[in-house]
Amino acid sequence: MSIQWFPGHMNAARKKAAESMEKTDLVIEVLDARLPVASSNPMIEQLRKHRQRPCLKILNKADLADPAATKEWLEHFKAQKDVFAVALSCKKPADVAKVPGLAMRLAPHRGTALKPLRMMIMGIPNVGKSTLMNALLKKRVAAVGDEPAVTKAQQRLYLGNNMVLVDTPGMLWPKIEHPTDGLMLAASHAVGVNAVIEEEVATFLAEQLLLRYPQLISARYGFPIEGLDGVAVIEGIAKRRAFRVKGGELDYEKAAHTLLIDYRSGALGRISLETPQSRATLLATYQPPPSLGLAPEPEEESDDE
Repeated sequence: MSIQWFPGHMNAARKKAAESMEKTDLVIEVLDARLPVASSNPMIEQLRKHRQRPCLKILNKADLADPAATKEWLEHFKAQKDVFAVALSCKKPADVAKVPGLAMRLAPHRGTALKPLRMMIMGIPNVGKSTLMNALLKKRVAAVGDEPAVTKAQQRLYLGNNMVLVDTPGMLWPKIEHPTDGLMLAASHAVGVNAVIEEEVATFLAEQLLLRYPQLISARYGFPIEGLDGVAVIEGIAKRRAFRVKGGELDYEKAAHTLLIDYRSGALGRISLETPQSRATLLATYQPPPSLGLAPEPEEESDDE
């Protein structure tokens, strides 16, 4: 299943962000610590690099991610030019309190009453941008919800006398190149429910868990995982939890939803769906789908001898 989700307001948001980037000193990109590159919008990179703006990458939901994988990701981003990365939880005030100081380190020429540091908070849907805004300003200024695309318009807010925050709507990009990225985003609830089939997403997630964290499946659901594939894990959850539809058949839809909720909430444990190494392997082995362009017409054979 190839997942694509790009509502109309996201295209308008992209155009507005491109206009605002000219008057921005620093981009704060909020990522999902469980999938830092899959949750990074390539359009954001293009916009900020075009204007040569530094970037503070916040690996949010770090309390849900595998700490070993997160450590590898911080080293990965540390090697990039004009980038600093920090892992935190935007729900923890002590974590959020670090952000202004980190931002100042990336743009030390700004941050006065005459020249306030202008920061644009960007990221894909449902990664915690609004939660970060509210925590920084210590009041509710942005709508927060457990659904992607809650914020639909930019807003400009002041953090003290020397910092300006611009909150932007969550933006995906028109074409997600790697199918596994779309599935990771869907599993992590960054894609609207109308764009996905939960059973397929949950099957993908189960396969990733079997590969990376098999012990967490057994610990959570109480059945052995030897010889199972993703579909069998969903079936096992349905049997173990006695999820059945009218007539007695197993309720695979409810079992799939349960697995997704347990992953998203952290009930399964601390899980990362990608590492720098797995990302490198994906890029090295990925074969793009064949072009849909028409093949050239074959040349007619000449009748001349």
